[in-house]
Amino acid sequence: MKRLVIPGPFQVKLRFSISIKNFLHRITLADSLFAGPSRGGGRGGKIPGARGPRGPGPALFSKETRRAGVASESYNPEADQISLSNCSATHDKTAREMEILQEKVKNVLVFRSLDEHQMCKVLAAMFKVEIPKGSHVIRQGDDGDFFYVVDSGIFEAYVKDTQGQEQRVTTYKGTGSFGELALLYNMPRIATVKAITDGSLWCLDRESFRKIVLKSAFSKRQIYENLLANIPMLQCMTEYERQILADALHPMTYEDGECIIRQSEDAAGMFIVEEGTVLFSYVDETGKKMQLSEIEKGGYFGELALVTDKQRAVSAYAIGHVRLAYIDKESFERLLGPCMDLMKRNVKKYEDQLKSHLSK
Repeated sequence: MKRLVIPGPFQVKLRFSISIKNFLHRITLADSLFAGPSRGGGRGGKIPGARGPRGPGPALFSKETRRAGVASESYNPEADQISLSNCSATHDKTAREMEILQEKVKNVLVFRSLDEHQMCKVLAAMFKVEIPKGSHVIRQGDDGDFFYVVDSGIFEAYVKDTQGQEQRVTTYKGTGSFGELALLYNMPRIATVKAITDGSLWCLDRESFRKIVLKSAFSKRQIYENLLANIPMLQCMTEYERQILADALHPMTYEDGECIIRQSEDAAGMFIVEEGTVLFSYVDETGKKMQLSEIEKGGYFGELALVTDKQRAVSAYAIGHVRLAYIDKESFERLLGPCMDLMKRNVKKYEDQLKSHLSK
């Protein structure tokens, strides 16, 4: 397999990032360079035969639109005071199209930090275009105006090697996404993507992508940093370590009575309560169910099963609407090393508390 070569100036942009870019750097590198480096450009005018959304829509692949958009300053989510409700266009879709689109985007990494409302804004702003076989969707070195999610067809991504020869680095067969790096970092495309067959793409314009994804990720990080700063167990972490942890958290919501974790199941991650109340219960060997305790905002649970590598000792249920910040097992082990000793010391305390509840 050919080695992917990224030009020197791009390496600098990819290697160093601060604030919100620190979060987006990791997830886009994982998606863009390994799951399919899919960046490519677009100064080449309109794709021959490309058909855009119904009725009036953005001038997709228009050189004039591209140059005006890319020439603008880098987007600063901290300075942007516009609410999400006013920051993006909407494009009508049938119920079937919306169902298909929801399925296509559910594993897109750059959308993982979005909550339900933010995700709805993304879906509303996306539109579909038909791409004929042989078209260059984006070209390496060009400016980027759109993020793409593959709806149908086969597309291949190519990167030029040190001799200027194009090398195929990934293939998208009816699924996948590409184009985010140029939008995230305000940099030229780092790959070319070609249509190998007739196909279709869901597109999200540059402004909507940056104002929804970047602003939402920035807001999420601020909320999570404040949440983590008030958790005693995490006081042993440096501010930078908490920032990295905040970037690894994912939002999850549960409604009244829903089970969050179940007793005796394998542990997949840890939870921090962002909003609402969580009730813990235990079922003994006779089948009797007992309510143990409740926690609210700032409380956390699920870490002990990860520390001890045992199954869940209790079940947890949502009381009313509950919003949680979730960290998976792999990230937990990688990022919470500084707190591991404290968590191990807490194991006996929690086991004693459980025994005390059961003896009542």
